[in-house]
Amino acid sequence: MASPGPGSTSGPVQGAGLGESPSMSTEKLSSSAVNRMLMEFLIYCGRAVFIFYPVYLTGYLGLSISWVLLCMFVLTWWKKNRQWKDARIGSAIDFVDNEKHTINTELKGSLQMASWVNFTDVEKAQWLNKVLEQAWPFFGIYMEKLLRENIQKSVRTCSTALKAFTFTKIHFGHVPLKITGIRAYTHEVERREVILDMNLSYSGDVDIDAQVNSAITAGVKGLKLQGMMRVVLEPLIGQAPLVGGVTFFFIRRPTLEINWTGMTNVLDSPAFGSLSEETIIDIIASLMVLPNRMCIPLIDQVKMDQMRFPLPRGVVRVHLLEARDLVAKDTYMMGLVKGKSDPYATLRVGNIHFKSKTIKENLHPKWNEVYEFVVHEAPGQELELELYDEDTDKDDFLGRYNLDLGEVKKGKQMDQWFALEDIQHGEVHLKLQWFSLQTDTSLMKESTDNLACAMLAVYLDNATDLPKDGREAADRHKHGKNPKEERLTKRVACPNSFVEFSIDKDVKKSKVVYASKDPVWEEGFTFFVRNVKAQQLSIQVKEPEKKNPLGVLSLPLSRLLNTSNLTLDQRFLLERSGATSQIKLKATLRILKLEEPPPKPIVNPPSEVKQAGNTSVSNPSNAPSSSNAVSSKEIPVVSTPKQVPTSPNEGYLAQRRGSFQAPENRKESSSSSNLRRFDSHSLLSENSIASSRFDLSDGATYPEAIRNHQGSFGEIELVIRYATLRHKLVVIVNSCRNLFPCSEHGTDSYVRLYLLPDQTWKHRKKTHVKKRTTNPVFNEKVEFDVLLEQAQTRKLYVSVKNNKMLVSREKKGIGSVIIDLSEIDLVKGITAWYELTLPGLKK
Repeated sequence: MASPGPGSTSGPVQGAGLGESPSMSTEKLSSSAVNRMLMEFLIYCGRAVFIFYPVYLTGYLGLSISWVLLCMFVLTWWKKNRQWKDARIGSAIDFVDNEKHTINTELKGSLQMASWVNFTDVEKAQWLNKVLEQAWPFFGIYMEKLLRENIQKSVRTCSTALKAFTFTKIHFGHVPLKITGIRAYTHEVERREVILDMNLSYSGDVDIDAQVNSAITAGVKGLKLQGMMRVVLEPLIGQAPLVGGVTFFFIRRPTLEINWTGMTNVLDSPAFGSLSEETIIDIIASLMVLPNRMCIPLIDQVKMDQMRFPLPRGVVRVHLLEARDLVAKDTYMMGLVKGKSDPYATLRVGNIHFKSKTIKENLHPKWNEVYEFVVHEAPGQELELELYDEDTDKDDFLGRYNLDLGEVKKGKQMDQWFALEDIQHGEVHLKLQWFSLQTDTSLMKESTDNLACAMLAVYLDNATDLPKDGREAADRHKHGKNPKEERLTKRVACPNSFVEFSIDKDVKKSKVVYASKDPVWEEGFTFFVRNVKAQQLSIQVKEPEKKNPLGVLSLPLSRLLNTSNLTLDQRFLLERSGATSQIKLKATLRILKLEEPPPKPIVNPPSEVKQAGNTSVSNPSNAPSSSNAVSSKEIPVVSTPKQVPTSPNEGYLAQRRGSFQAPENRKESSSSSNLRRFDSHSLLSENSIASSRFDLSDGATYPEAIRNHQGSFGEIELVIRYATLRHKLVVIVNSCRNLFPCSEHGTDSYVRLYLLPDQTWKHRKKTHVKKRTTNPVFNEKVEFDVLLEQAQTRKLYVSVKNNKMLVSREKKGIGSVIIDLSEIDLVKGITAWYELTLPGLKK
């Protein structure tokens, strides 16, 4: 269910701007904006003259057109050769900087490395592969029997053109299925179940031939299948065989490659290959991809409906808010003019797929749309988000991000920016909320914003004694034939039937059961409910491509409110059907409750701190007043100190843990205004150099414009990784955005870096100055000579400075941030935006 949220405000704002007169819009343009527009226009004209002047000169001098073609060929060859050289040198430098990541990426693409190579909690399970290798011939015997007795019969009955369909050869080859990794979940799940995730890889020599009729043959010779299958062992019982049943399914759609033979060779062509494989994947998804499952009961007491369609784990509500800094894919005039993009987003969880609206010509789109997904397995299921640029021919890729919904279940609510993957740059802003399923009707709140307040789960079991067709059902309803007349006029033919469920405009259909008056479906469906008291579930048993239904049923959802456990499990008489026609289903209603995020742990400073041989007791109630206290945004969370210091500075830090808790009689002392901001959590020592950037003063030494600023001072994007081959910590300063403007023309900014506790001038790293902009792009790399073990215990201090000195005694800092490298996987690396703050500045 997709419910668009409030519309973006950019539309009305732009509409108002278009309605203004030209004179009013011109008055709003500053001189700097006019100069910038003129400069861009002159650059554009210069490019055009540079390109077209040689052509004009050639014609003016009367030269042959061959000279123009020759020059263009030489220029193109030189440009391509230069790009090839730059790419080769760049790849070599990247390999030297991050050789482990590069090697792993190449090996993944070429060798399809097993999952246990990259994940430590995944086991090899070689013994299981040996068992499969030994049992593979018997698996082939079982599959041959299944194909000939069941699949062949189903194919013949599904269409009159396939009545002669026959498998002529079935051989599953000598190469068995392999399990490249297995992960067991025991602590994260319920007490009476065990969950196994198996990474399957099959590249076998399958040889299957089939004959559609005497003139048409089809076959498959070679098959590749990859995916992750989840096996659930539940319930665990206290008697043999210790497990009540086995359920297995694919969490995500697997990948499939088929080598066709016979008349189906045409399916190997690019035009039909993806179509045929997608069709088979859809068939597999309808059987074994969530929410569909394959179940094997091992004891009689296990209910099949609970195994095939258990209640979901919860519901995730995804707010697709906005994106920023997307890649511009639309270009004009052979790349001379760079345009923007027309982005839209696609969201998928399992088989449920949504597409957002398209924002025209915008690299910072705002959607403000809301989508709801039913989550059956968490952890396991993922939110798959992809962004595209809409074009008339083929949409361009703008990035993707996959989020395990187990993280949402753990955090309950998430509201953050996610960096897009497989693209140069771009971020997407999502807000995710986790809803649990409750039976307490007092928690139900009717929705006012077109969002769900409850969820309905329907398990369709079977039907009995259906009429042979819709016309017979209509005649029975109209004329009311007695059972004796029905038996006299009854035909032998049985109907093909499926069931259509609908709540308002949300319609879902079951699979088709062929030639049966007592069809068995055993399928589950879920619906989102906005108004339980007013909405109803409509059920129609239909024939494919027929208008008249075989039977109908209406079930008001308010009826479930008065039942035990909000569940109805019974047989219902069908209306406008046979006299004894019934349908068996189970309907369960659950109330959605928004879960609150767990409280963040607050680490209090120790009650007793020893300083210089004297013992002083600090009481939280005697803390400084709010005017002198530091806000929670300015002071990072203090981690719990270890019992044994691991560095010389740590002993000093342990003595200063109570520096932010002062006795009441020291509130008015001058020392309280000069407390060092990072003394309680950084690696600074007492002998470190004095620097104004660490002083918690009242901000008097900052310029007045900065002291009066109440908003953000900007953000900085950094890439941090460790080059293990060269033993260097690599920091790439990409760019800054929304910096504080120090003048009407912007800011002349540069970035300065220290690897704490080294703060001397010879350890200082800095970038070049970017003038007159609040969104500078640096793209500069700095390196620190440090071992990996040492880097993991250090902190990186990054500050953005204003190069133009306003007053000699005023500070030049625009903002700074301290990054704890112990919290980062340096070998893997990280790319992130960090908010800049100014220490000691009151807000």
